[in-house]
Amino acid sequence: MSQEIRHRIVDLSEQIREHQFKYYVQDKPTITDGEFDALLIELKKLETANPQFKLADSPSDLVGGGFATHFQQSDHIEKMASLDNVFDEAELATWFDRIAKTSSQNTWLCEVKVDGLAINLLYEKGRLTKALTRGNGATGEDVTLNIRTLKAIPHELKGKKIPELLEVRGEVFFPIAAFNEFNDLQEELGKERFANPRNAAAGSLRQKDPRVTASRPLSMVVHGIGAATGATFDSQSAAYELLKSFGLPTSERYKVVKSRSEVNEFTKYYADHRHDVEHEIDGIVIKVNEIVAQQALGFTTRAPKWAIAYKYPPEEVTTKLLDIKVSVGRTGRVTPFAFMEPVKVAGSTVTNATLHNNEEVSRKGILIGDTVLIRKAGDVIPEVLGPVISKRDGSERAFVMPTTCPDCGSKLRAITEGDVDIRCPNTQSCPAQLRERIYYIGSRAALDIDVLGYEAASALLADSLIKDESDLFALTEAKLAKSEFFLKKDGALGLNVEKLLKGLDVAKSKPLWRILVALSIRHVGPTAAQALAKSFGSIAAISSASQLELSETDGIGEVIAQSVIEWFGIGWHQEIISKWESAGVKLVEAPRQSTEPQTLTGLTLVVTGSLVDFTRDGVAEVIVLHGGKSSSSVSKKTDFLVAGDAAGSKLAKAQELGIRTLNESQFKILLAGGVEALG
Repeated sequence: MSQEIRHRIVDLSEQIREHQFKYYVQDKPTITDGEFDALLIELKKLETANPQFKLADSPSDLVGGGFATHFQQSDHIEKMASLDNVFDEAELATWFDRIAKTSSQNTWLCEVKVDGLAINLLYEKGRLTKALTRGNGATGEDVTLNIRTLKAIPHELKGKKIPELLEVRGEVFFPIAAFNEFNDLQEELGKERFANPRNAAAGSLRQKDPRVTASRPLSMVVHGIGAATGATFDSQSAAYELLKSFGLPTSERYKVVKSRSEVNEFTKYYADHRHDVEHEIDGIVIKVNEIVAQQALGFTTRAPKWAIAYKYPPEEVTTKLLDIKVSVGRTGRVTPFAFMEPVKVAGSTVTNATLHNNEEVSRKGILIGDTVLIRKAGDVIPEVLGPVISKRDGSERAFVMPTTCPDCGSKLRAITEGDVDIRCPNTQSCPAQLRERIYYIGSRAALDIDVLGYEAASALLADSLIKDESDLFALTEAKLAKSEFFLKKDGALGLNVEKLLKGLDVAKSKPLWRILVALSIRHVGPTAAQALAKSFGSIAAISSASQLELSETDGIGEVIAQSVIEWFGIGWHQEIISKWESAGVKLVEAPRQSTEPQTLTGLTLVVTGSLVDFTRDGVAEVIVLHGGKSSSSVSKKTDFLVAGDAAGSKLAKAQELGIRTLNESQFKILLAGGVEALG
């Protein structure tokens, strides 16, 4: 049973990270907010009951996923937290009760929750100097050039008492009316429609060309302050008035109330009038209004204790379930999909929805031919809730999960113990898996090759230009000329040929973690890939590492380590690596530039307990910048343990292994002068 729980925690963590990446980076979520919340809630429950299996980099502790993209990364001065959610009045009442234990004499600020992209604006001496997405809460993407194109955002604050420094938090959104017009134009131009206004806003703001952003009618509402020098306010509402006086776009849809009943009235009003608002909303945010009370309540690792998001239930409609078919993913996972009569819900027409696995189909009691209830939690991709049994006429039939792969005929099975998903084991030559892997290589999650989309991947395989991903970087104009997909009507090479070859050439020098992601190693998503790249520095080092060495890497663990070992142990996988290397793909991490003295070169350090002058993340960064390796676990390979206050089991293990222990002062001496300086 414990093995099953451990596997479930790893699988949930992997799913959540992938969905976070799709949501925060790709702006193309594939599940609803409700489905995502359910995954996260299940993970938190399992971690609470089984803390020994919790991953070091569990997504339950992270804000926003924390992924690197093609934009420059920059730190927020003050951490940009997320919000915890409640979904009904009972959960809201529990939150109120928790607040009352610390602060009973306060008022409440209620405001509509804008469903947009969270942005932090930095004003220095009144001038806009930087704009960052939330990112992982500590570091975000620099979208300053694009933000400057928004008419709603002043480049310079107005007023007499302008603060020296001010971080302003808010949401960039796509007005609903403008969104509908924009989507119609996209369709006319033969381009893909955006799923919803939130995705349109995020996609517009992440354009490489600011002129594209400028062409789209984005707006913004500010609703908070981060770091501030020279600005004082004693309440959240006073902060809003201050921001408004500076010329910043604040919302008029907020209210300060004195009682819980007034809060409930506010939430009920906008539940009935959510479609009267100019932008999408998915709930109400309730904040303790008094700043002193906010400070007393404080924060968790990811969210303020003094604020909560009351999420509205999603809209629901019915439609006919015409059929259930299955698709095979890049790792062989077989997923059933519902195909439905077109129906409009939350502003867009939907025809299909994932049903995840056979167990989910059985649990929901869905039959082919049913009238089904669907919703779009968060207004993204629909979720099938279940059948409307009263509308059955006897013609409905049960879905039978296939026993063989629909694409290659291989017998389907669960690959690992406790896996609820069935997979096609023919990873090398299953056409569906090949197609999905090639497509994934070109995605923004991996190597970000624009031309290498689904159709291009299909053409490369169908026309035998490549046998698998190992041949991808050996493509030439001559080879591509053999496929009609890459030719114009007159037989000349299409523009997509030059773009594809250029994209492949650029991809050869992408960061090592992206190369790892592109290999489609099970469980190795962007987060795990970044951890491996940082720790080992090359594909060669990763492939030759032992399971123990891999599992002791921060953010990896035994399950991911085993998956990496298994992947590199397969002959045709080694062929991919060999061919890519021969084609010029860089399989090593680019050396990190540091101006710090390399006093820790060749040393592995573990830090435990609380330090005075270093944060947990900060001390790891310092170690790396001085040429050392920062590890989270003590082993025979550990050179030094740095022990702060409240050092625990790591200190005991270091003493057991005879590893030298340093206090903070000794650590600083080591940083300055190396091992010799310690004497």
